Amino acid sequence: MIDQIINKEITENAVLVGLITPQQNEIKAKEYLDELEFLADTAGAVTVKKFFQRCDNPNPRTFVGKGKLDEIRTFIENNEVGIAIFDDDLTTKQVSNIESVLKVKILDRTSLILDIFAKRAQTANAKMQVELAQYQYLLPRLTRMWTHLERQRGGIGMRGPGETQIETDRRIILDKISLLKERLRGLDKQKEIQRKNRGKLTRIALVGYTNVGKSTLMNLLSKSDVFAENKLFATLDTTVRKVIIDNLPFLLCDTVGFIRKLPTHLVESFKSTLDEVRDADILVHVVDVSHPQFEEQIEVVNKTLSEICNVADKEQIVVFNKIDAYTHVPKDEDDLTPVLRENIPYDELKRSWMSRMNDNCVFISAKERTNIDELKTKLYQKAKEIHTKRFPYNDFLYHIYDDISD
Repeated sequence: MIDQIINKEITENAVLVGLITPQQNEIKAKEYLDELEFLADTAGAVTVKKFFQRCDNPNPRTFVGKGKLDEIRTFIENNEVGIAIFDDDLTTKQVSNIESVLKVKILDRTSLILDIFAKRAQTANAKMQVELAQYQYLLPRLTRMWTHLERQRGGIGMRGPGETQIETDRRIILDKISLLKERLRGLDKQKEIQRKNRGKLTRIALVGYTNVGKSTLMNLLSKSDVFAENKLFATLDTTVRKVIIDNLPFLLCDTVGFIRKLPTHLVESFKSTLDEVRDADILVHVVDVSHPQFEEQIEVVNKTLSEICNVADKEQIVVFNKIDAYTHVPKDEDDLTPVLRENIPYDELKRSWMSRMNDNCVFISAKERTNIDELKTKLYQKAKEIHTKRFPYNDFLYHIYDDISD
């Protein structure tokens, strides 16, 4: 009983805060906060209420207006809330001002993601990348950490030492950032040697938004035990497994998932994790087709990939996963509003994407193992094309094998 109490995760009540602006309408703002709630749940927080405010731009002092901040404070005081999480990045000044009113921990989307990354990191490489991202996030926020010196007004020489300490800490952090980058470069060289030692086997990389089922699909295809969970960023490390389909071997790798509003420095920190994507011959873009905004998620992944490496010349297969969870609500005949994703029947959606991707996509359910053979056939065909170019003397053998199979 005592062990259960000790091992049980401590959860905290949290409120979420987002904005409805001309650039971010109400539908998108609610969707972002739903995703933020999922992030909070992954970090171990329980969301008890979501707050929205309509405005043209975030308040430069407190992100939201004074009236909304007072409303949040009243709710926090009456409901034992310990954390307020904001959907966008906050400045040092905003965090300080909000804390002085709400009297609870203040997090923004980036700090929440960093907390999850720190919790999920397992290997030395992932831990170093998380530490690098944390220091890069902390560097411009050092001033807030030394605001306690302002309370000692009138003390002789207090302002000078305070400023000196900030500069000292800044130099320490810059040195640590430099050291971490150097260590990561060393690990990158080791991984590069490992990749060279794998020979010329065809390489296939699973990419996609976070929590779309990449690790589950990895386990299914490679018969491995990669950690998979219905939470965001379940996988931070790149996992590589050898897969054989109809006597054709290739390497399959699982990568960290992407997410919207991911800060640039966070993407930079995890570039080395995605080296497998750069070296891949084929990209398998896994998509959660049951998600209402899966097309926007596709755009986020494609944009992030284009920022990290040139993927335009790589063969791509789009795998629409979770077809077992796909639902649609038929429109009334008299309804003249635009057709939304949730109003499109599955068969119609499938045909439209098949034609759009020139049949270069597959609709599956990794959980229910639906259409997995169709995916394996497509992977085999694509991998075989690359394999026979690299090993032309084996092409004759493959033709014989295909004839025997027929």
